[in-house]
Amino acid sequence: MTTTANSQQRKAWMSDQGDGTFVNPVLHADYSDPDVIRVGEDFYMTASSFSHIPGLPILHSKDLVNWKLINHVIQRMELPGYDVPNHGGGVWAPALRYHAGKFWVFYGDPDVGIFMSTADDPAGEWEPLHLVQEGKGLIDTCPFWDDDGQAYMVHAFANSRCGIKHKLRLCRMSEDGRRLLDEGTIVFDGTESHPTMEGPKMYKRNGYYYIFAPAGGVATGWQTVLRSRSIYGPYEDRIVLHQGDTPINGPHQGGWVELESGESWFLHFQDKGAYGRIVHLQPVRWEDDWPIMGVDSNGDGIGEPVLRHPKPNVGASYPAEAPDDSDEFDGSELGLQWQWQANPSSEWYSLRGDSRLRLFAAPIPAAAPSQTLYYAPHLLMQKFPAESFQANVRLEVGSLEAGERAGVVVFGYSFAYAAIRRKEDGSGLELIRGEGNAKQERIVWSTDWSANEITLRVTVQVGAVCSFAYENSDGEFIACGETDFQAVEGHWVGAKIGLFAAGVDGNQGGFADADWFRVTSG
Repeated sequence: MTTTANSQQRKAWMSDQGDGTFVNPVLHADYSDPDVIRVGEDFYMTASSFSHIPGLPILHSKDLVNWKLINHVIQRMELPGYDVPNHGGGVWAPALRYHAGKFWVFYGDPDVGIFMSTADDPAGEWEPLHLVQEGKGLIDTCPFWDDDGQAYMVHAFANSRCGIKHKLRLCRMSEDGRRLLDEGTIVFDGTESHPTMEGPKMYKRNGYYYIFAPAGGVATGWQTVLRSRSIYGPYEDRIVLHQGDTPINGPHQGGWVELESGESWFLHFQDKGAYGRIVHLQPVRWEDDWPIMGVDSNGDGIGEPVLRHPKPNVGASYPAEAPDDSDEFDGSELGLQWQWQANPSSEWYSLRGDSRLRLFAAPIPAAAPSQTLYYAPHLLMQKFPAESFQANVRLEVGSLEAGERAGVVVFGYSFAYAAIRRKEDGSGLELIRGEGNAKQERIVWSTDWSANEITLRVTVQVGAVCSFAYENSDGEFIACGETDFQAVEGHWVGAKIGLFAAGVDGNQGGFADADWFRVTSG
């Protein structure tokens, strides 16, 4: 695997404060719909990845605060339609479990059905995806193995696909997790008091069955907990975490873990617009067999998110860590932080073994709805790693052919980029700043460029305001035009940043080499 320039240095966002406390979010990156488990002294997390490949990330931690991205379950999506962007499709709200000596992951694809995979080692190879149950609108799946050996699956519904909303269904499941055994039972209807109920996670504690489920909507909702002495209910319900008087909107949807020390913690997301759904960690205490999350700072009986708190008591102290963001491209594989917009192709890139990533100027598919970068499958991107940061990339561009371009891109429903383009007549190079969306694209600034190398910079300020710049011959960074770009989220995902090379008119002949991609705190 490729090494990174700052693998041992402080990353753009660090939650661990070095004094026994942490600040939220623990990950200021779009690991949406997180689920978490403890296996011995180790913690593992997964999250939604939608249509980005590789997908279904696996992260590891020793203390719930410091996380490292160690793998992806899905290296290629072996389903029709993933050789081109499938914005918003794919992996929705997975569940991660450890059972019978194996790691299990389940997720719902709203257009296909329920999938699962297993692995003996979460950092190793996962089994090919298995379709547990075909059906549109079956999402937010979570398996549960009871003490008597019976297995179950609880899930929510995507109203946009099946016309059902607010409800949770429980089905019997084969012990091996490979099929559902019945049509299931609606165990809770949140229409009246918990609308948009989804994302269920099932647990058992002190003889109670619990379903932790968010409600109220992605950006403004709350965390509900249901409990019953019977797995089929009836379930009591209680709101255990909400925004309250804090700046943390919609704190909900995630996973609960209990430590060897007896402490309980809840990992969840906050929808932060262009930054996506970032990950927070809340202490949990139990009263009368109900969890109280965060701190009830305003006395309303419901927990509110903590902004800073002592770290979990895991019996030891571990080094500060965060997922990699920089890349020197000096290995045989891309860093795990990188994802494509579709199943990757060898026609898009190569790692040459000389500390350079070669990006071939592939064309946008001719059958795409438009010829904008929105439909380019070969954008190589990663999540915004922090609230503010700088990303610098060194490119060698002398091998681009007429009309081809290569550069750095900020991507969401709308996108912006700075790139070098070979002029249409092949006479020379020009530096361009472009913007666009799914329907159109335009050049907003340009200037001639004479060198075959360039260093480009994107500066992301608080609020996801982005500015593009280039380094001149004196080592100074000069703005690419006078206007900034306001990054926005994509289809169920936060804004991304990355690299691209693109051809024109279906032709592919040239390429650009990236020497490095370096991220620093803003």
